[in-house]
Amino acid sequence: METPIKVYSDTKDKFVTWHFKSHNFTLMALWTKFLVEASEREINGTEVEMHDIHLDKLDVRLAANLREINVLVISSSRWFFRKNYLYEGGKLIGCIYCSEDNITSIDVITAIQRALRTALRNLTNCQECGLQLTLVRTATPAHFENGFWNTGGYCNRTEPVEKGEAMTRTVEWAIRNAQVEEANRAQNESSHKGQMNIEILDITEAMSMRPDAHPGIHWNNKWMRGYSDCSHWCLPGPIDMWNELLLSVLNKYGKELQNHQ
Repeated sequence: METPIKVYSDTKDKFVTWHFKSHNFTLMALWTKFLVEASEREINGTEVEMHDIHLDKLDVRLAANLREINVLVISSSRWFFRKNYLYEGGKLIGCIYCSEDNITSIDVITAIQRALRTALRNLTNCQECGLQLTLVRTATPAHFENGFWNTGGYCNRTEPVEKGEAMTRTVEWAIRNAQVEEANRAQNESSHKGQMNIEILDITEAMSMRPDAHPGIHWNNKWMRGYSDCSHWCLPGPIDMWNELLLSVLNKYGKELQNHQ
């Protein structure tokens, strides 16, 4: 057991770096909403949680740190579920959840798939990076019942469910399929070029069986008091399983990763 040294943190703890001295190992958390470049819209100087998303440009903060990263775990989905404006080549190509004249409506799954494709292509083609392995973690399902987060939905279950009861016919399952498709596409392209390895941490089905593991109404978020959080995870077990899968993949590439340190 070792307590790491926090060597960097921004003011909101969105970007944090820890160093484990005895193992000569550095862990970096890079928080990105979309994997690609985006900026939040403002109305009269106030941010309104709508974004301009450039589907063909890698997130600036992620791109700036790629030279320092050997193994990268990426995932993104939840922030796409709001009104967002989509761009390619600097031009507006559509919008999520919009009904504006002369703007094409694009569904969430398509936007997520395009963003992931851009991210993986940039990672694969980065000539100056030390990146050896990228893992795509698939979407985790929310478990709202009898409504959405803002319409009285809740998650009061206290036990896991069997596979047959799991919520697998959800939008998150469609997102998972798109993520797997893009990861497999990038994996095939990368292997032909002898470049970065790509693996999938496929957790969607397993997490669909854990409606009991969310914070629910107990998350104590002052901005969202009164609403249930059926998207995040709080009980021991689910996140530990993700880590077990990660360790399994790292062991698979153990010698290869050590040889490139």
